[in-house]
Amino acid sequence: MDSQSQNTSLQRLQNVEKRIVRVLELAGGVMDEMANPSGPRKELINNHCSEFMQLIKDIQVTLREEIKSACEYRPFEKCDYVPRISNEICCKKLEYVISQFDDMKRTIEGYHAAAVDHMALDY
Repeated sequence: MDSQSQNTSLQRLQNVEKRIVRVLELAGGVMDEMANPSGPRKELINNHCSEFMQLIKDIQVTLREEIKSACEYRPFEKCDYVPRISNEICCKKLEYVISQFDDMKRTIEGYHAAAVDHMALDY
């Protein structure tokens, strides 16, 4: 992996980090809105949830691409044990992060479905 592709990869991962921060901001915004004494604003919650889900998908795609790229990387054909093990550990860590995002996505979808059902009952 040359220096140019390493920089590009690091930039993509930095963008993922920014998206994760935005995902957390959106989740907090939805929680604040759900706790609003005058009741949640449906349009705001829908917009936040839509942006949340799109960001989760974008994060997953980018992380999967980076995992694939990292696992294919072989700096030295004859002596690659340490980098290979290091890459495999990184891959496992990233797979774990993706699984946590999948769990978060299912939880948010459950809350969203419950909120929609609750709003429908109120009408």
